[in-house]
Amino acid sequence: MSFENLSTHEGDPTAKGSGNAATDKFKGESVKSDTSKERANAIYTDLLAAIAEVAHKHQVTYDEYRVLKNWMIQVGEYGEWPLWLDVFVEHEIEEINYNRNDYTGTKGSIEGPYYVPNSPELPWKTEMPMREQDKAADSLIFKGQVTDVEGKGLGGATVELWHADEEGLYSQFAPGIPEWNLRATIRTNENGEFEITTLFPAPYQIPADGPTGWFIDSYGGHPWRPAHLHLMVKHPGYREITTQLYFEGGEWVENDVATAVKPELMLNPQPNAEGTQEVTYNFALDKED
Repeated sequence: MSFENLSTHEGDPTAKGSGNAATDKFKGESVKSDTSKERANAIYTDLLAAIAEVAHKHQVTYDEYRVLKNWMIQVGEYGEWPLWLDVFVEHEIEEINYNRNDYTGTKGSIEGPYYVPNSPELPWKTEMPMREQDKAADSLIFKGQVTDVEGKGLGGATVELWHADEEGLYSQFAPGIPEWNLRATIRTNENGEFEITTLFPAPYQIPADGPTGWFIDSYGGHPWRPAHLHLMVKHPGYREITTQLYFEGGEWVENDVATAVKPELMLNPQPNAEGTQEVTYNFALDKED
């Protein structure tokens, strides 16, 4: 077994470039937890025990162990720990935190490594920032309402939306794309409503020319994610929702490399009176603890 380099299409963002950008973004955030030493001890003890159990179960060889050490070094050098953890671990953490708090509002999903804060603020009915070539792609009207769990509209809520373009590329993580292309913060009207004109994103491969791609290739997997919209919905005094929404019948929906697709996160756009594909999705926010 070895983790070997994989080629990418010319012009695609490299794993190292995307990984370093994601790592730099994360390093710039202030993160902390109130984890006690007792809780940390329990978690680390169980984690090491689980690793030992897997090693003994599969009789891991020294060659395999050395490959793992080398790969872990490469993940750090390529800046891919945010990517690897977001793809393979974050969906479990999100589900745990929803269930442990007994939330009843809209479920979330993974944030992913390509979120960038402070996108331009736009009014409740708007068009996403996009290039002329993007405007030639298939349009999508995405609308809905932000409410509390009892259905009361939350005026002034913010709906941050970001997604890949028609080629599966993200602004700020791929070359040659304007800084805020297909990224915006939409402020809802007094009833909590929003209506956003954007385009259908394409499925995309997570960067496969680095350690995460080599890891996937080593077990015969694929690096594809289905087309999706990223959203972060906020209102003071309410639980923030971070999620991804997918399209029914879309490619890779049944076999997402990140295993982040849930039935409640599916969209089924239909043509409106003008023939434009349109879909409604509402967000119900739980009160903060």
